[in-house]
Amino acid sequence: MRRSNASSLVAVVLGLSVVASVMAGKKESAPDISIGELKAAIAENKVTVIDVNGTDSFKEAHIPGAINYETANKSLSDVLPKDKDALIVAYCGGPECGAYKSATKAAIAMGYTNVKHLSVGISGWKSAGEKTDKAS
Repeated sequence: MRRSNASSLVAVVLGLSVVASVMAGKKESAPDISIGELKAAIAENKVTVIDVNGTDSFKEAHIPGAINYETANKSLSDVLPKDKDALIVAYCGGPECGAYKSATKAAIAMGYTNVKHLSVGISGWKSAGEKTDKAS
């Protein structure tokens, strides 16, 4: 009987370890959001969008309402919503670009729980014929 209980305990501990590892991995990643989902969130004013392409690119073209991560990086907490469940979406150049990760990791580290990634980036946004803004 004792061996059975010990085996069960080991199985439970190992199972919890696996679950904890999976959950920890999820906290570091940001799921993808589609252009349509992002457009809907923008239309409903329910998203904070972060452009991680750098100031020169941001000046040339960015998703309307996006925050320039390069200039907001040190004060990101000042420009993100107080609600930690609010939708935060980061994007960079396109599907091959990984620069968005610095913004998603920063938001997650600040306690935001609904952080997503527009994997098509600004190139996909433009290719879809979506409107962009310029900055001075």
